[in-house]
Amino acid sequence: MGLLQILLIIATFLCTLVAGFLFAFAVVVMPGIKKLSDGEFIRAFQVMDGIIQDNQPLFVIVWLGSIFALVATAALGVVNLEGTKRMLLIAATLIYLFGVQAPTLAVNIPRNNALQAVNVQTASAPELSHAREQFEDSWNFANILRTFLACVTSALLIMLALKL
Repeated sequence: MGLLQILLIIATFLCTLVAGFLFAFAVVVMPGIKKLSDGEFIRAFQVMDGIIQDNQPLFVIVWLGSIFALVATAALGVVNLEGTKRMLLIAATLIYLFGVQAPTLAVNIPRNNALQAVNVQTASAPELSHAREQFEDSWNFANILRTFLACVTSALLIMLALKL
């Protein structure tokens, strides 16, 4: 087994873990906390997001590792692969970087940070409602998009792995 195959296995594994993480938020976590009051919703999300923002080591390894492993795989694959195999790898990489990571940076993280700034103890009910309104629908939409595209990335990488 060569370096390209090893990197592809690692990238596929890590990207699939990210897809699973996003999927869990889309179908369990966010629908679950949706049922909470505004203050409870905000506080629950703050606690969960706080673990990520505190650089939980396994999360950081999986999230950043998926990016580095996929980019390294793509760099090696562009040189060593041809035709459909090369196109699968390029497509998976572009979808992951622009469809999963870019919305994370442009939508989800800024909204996470805005919600982290809300003081649930001192905010009024209208302030809590407004904060949630500014957060929830757009965050969920971006997360569903990220989830779908992360799953597409994983599928493309699995297809490529089966062709090598």
